Amino acid sequence: MAIDSIRSTPLDDKAAPRSTAPVAPSAAKSIYTCPMHTEVQQDHPGNCPKCGMTLELETVTAGTDDEESVELRDMTRRFWIGAGLALPVFVLAMAHLFPPLGRQPWVGGNVSRWMQFALATPVVGWAGWPLLHRGWRSVVTRHLNMFTLIGMGVGAAFVLSAMAMLAPGVFPDTMQHGGKVAIYFESAAVIVVLVLLGQVLELRARSRTGSAIKALLNLAPPTARQVAPGGDHEVPLDQVKVGDWLHVVPGDKVPVDGVVVEEHSSVEESMITGEPLPVEKNVGDKVTGGTVNGTGSFVMRADRVGNDTLLGQIVSMVAEAQRSRAPIQGLADRVAGIFVPAVLAASVITFVVWMWLGPEPTLAHAIVNAVAVLIIACPCALGLATPMSIMVGVGRGAQAGVLVKNAEALERLEKVTTLVVDKTGTLTDGKPKLVDVLPTGGFDTKEFLTLAGSLEQNSEHPLAAAIVQGAKEQGLVLAAVTDFRSVTAGGVAGAISGRAVMVGKPEFLRNEKITGLEPLEASAVKRQEQGKTAMFVAIDGKPAGILAVADPIKSTTTEAIRDLHALGLQIVMLTGDNRRTADAVAKELGLDAVVAGIEPAGKVAHVKTLRAEGKHVAMAGDGINDAPALSEAEVGIAMGTGTDVAMQSAGVTLVKGDLRGIAKAIRLSRATMRNIRQNLFFAFLYNALGIPLAAGVLYPFFGLLLSPIIAGAAMSLSSVSVIGNALRLRKVAL
Repeated sequence: MAIDSIRSTPLDDKAAPRSTAPVAPSAAKSIYTCPMHTEVQQDHPGNCPKCGMTLELETVTAGTDDEESVELRDMTRRFWIGAGLALPVFVLAMAHLFPPLGRQPWVGGNVSRWMQFALATPVVGWAGWPLLHRGWRSVVTRHLNMFTLIGMGVGAAFVLSAMAMLAPGVFPDTMQHGGKVAIYFESAAVIVVLVLLGQVLELRARSRTGSAIKALLNLAPPTARQVAPGGDHEVPLDQVKVGDWLHVVPGDKVPVDGVVVEEHSSVEESMITGEPLPVEKNVGDKVTGGTVNGTGSFVMRADRVGNDTLLGQIVSMVAEAQRSRAPIQGLADRVAGIFVPAVLAASVITFVVWMWLGPEPTLAHAIVNAVAVLIIACPCALGLATPMSIMVGVGRGAQAGVLVKNAEALERLEKVTTLVVDKTGTLTDGKPKLVDVLPTGGFDTKEFLTLAGSLEQNSEHPLAAAIVQGAKEQGLVLAAVTDFRSVTAGGVAGAISGRAVMVGKPEFLRNEKITGLEPLEASAVKRQEQGKTAMFVAIDGKPAGILAVADPIKSTTTEAIRDLHALGLQIVMLTGDNRRTADAVAKELGLDAVVAGIEPAGKVAHVKTLRAEGKHVAMAGDGINDAPALSEAEVGIAMGTGTDVAMQSAGVTLVKGDLRGIAKAIRLSRATMRNIRQNLFFAFLYNALGIPLAAGVLYPFFGLLLSPIIAGAAMSLSSVSVIGNALRLRKVAL
């Protein structure tokens, strides 16, 4: 996924640009899923059969806004029409409380009652139909949820009132006052409108949780200029295939990942590196989709397209993490599983108690308070508490270059007390440079470096690359090697023009029967104390000198270590380098502990040891050799400038390869988990207080009852407050 890990096919300068006829893009199959129950998936819009919530697209695309707005437009239309009809119902029902109106003969008469019936019927039957349908479906599928309670509450209030109008004779005399049975059309109508308002606000808020992905998607241009014999022609981005040649003109965004094949330019890569300064791109250099071309133009070959590009992989990772479930969600799930039956039981108990102990008319009081309990106790706020925070938190991290693999990694990161880091490529630039060439025993400097460089060109080690590059920079011509062999964590050996050459650690040379290394070791100590890595060279069975390579510490590492210490973390460096070099780096950076000369298996063992001591361990690394330790740590953190294997093993990836991103990730984790706990607290507190109030617990002391209308408003506002609290994460400082 990182730029450095993109593998390009060999560049053939003689290959002519080839034309590719436009191919109809394959229609991507849209998958809709529930934010609360991610196992629910289907290929068309609809509602979750478990919780009744509106399903949303599993993967945000460029056309997501249009698809999401269909549901939002429908709910908004139902809300406004329902509100327009419910307002006069409410005024008519409450008119007797206002003296000028209360004295009118029609107030409380048949005209007012029939007008309320006529106006409330479309509010409940049409505007509230989606709510009632979801409630009925929950009963049929035996997945009781918030819409079960809404449907029962609204249905009870409306059906009771309708029967009072159409068949008043079925009610006992105790429920009739002046020959009329009390009606509650205003409660049914206003509750429907309030719930619709909550749905509208919720849909709008949920659409904003995908803003981070949409911003990433907008980095890619919609089209690309495809090179053809007759001239360039624009094609949709999804029609670009691997191997196509594309023309990028000044000011354009690079369409896909690839390599420059003609001309040159400078490209602004702040999307990846965070650095605003343009980077020069010449033939053979890699370019990344979504970055911005400068004043020059160039032709590139597409190497990665679609979801395989860096940008595509980032979007996929963020989307997958947003759908994942944090362990803390299990608490909400267990509570929600018994919540609806418990609320139904509470409603029944409320009805019985009011029938037994309540004032006249007892049946009316019993129904009103039982309905209020059903309405106020909807568990939607409880169910939304965790997934909304995870969705927003993961999106916020993506904007800051912190890609979280799943919600579990985000939750675990909050508890980390010890950070284990690799040295090369994590604390340092990962691009070693040859700084000292020190031949001995009468060997010529050029001959010495030519032989060492020729041998090392067969090795894939970063230190070997530094030696080879250093030799080439001095204009030396490297020779072919025969009988090459490599010893892991030791060194390399081979024959060059009939001469036996060895490069590696002193232990490796001694194992190869090389003696007299003591003077070289004394010289090496001075370099190692300066943070350099010394490699010993032997030629024709005799010590020939040392080569010193330095890997500069990243300019941002010191600040990053300071930030991590401020967050209370202990920092341990594990490195395969020698003790003196490791100590020099650790001293300069102020690390808490160092383990040097350690092999990949040793890194895994050390992480296990730290965890056995009761420490919560995160591991940061960038190489293939770090992958096992990344997997062993509670949270693995991969540098985005490293290898694909490391990133696949990690729970968190830092796109910019900047160690400061770890501090951002920890701050994000702590903020997100704090937000989740706030949401769960609000949800639990709301229901703990709301149900007794709706049941009428204050009536014996203060004569106060909670109207179903107020209960409906409180229920809607509880969900909106949880979502609103989650959306605060979009602006959290990292």
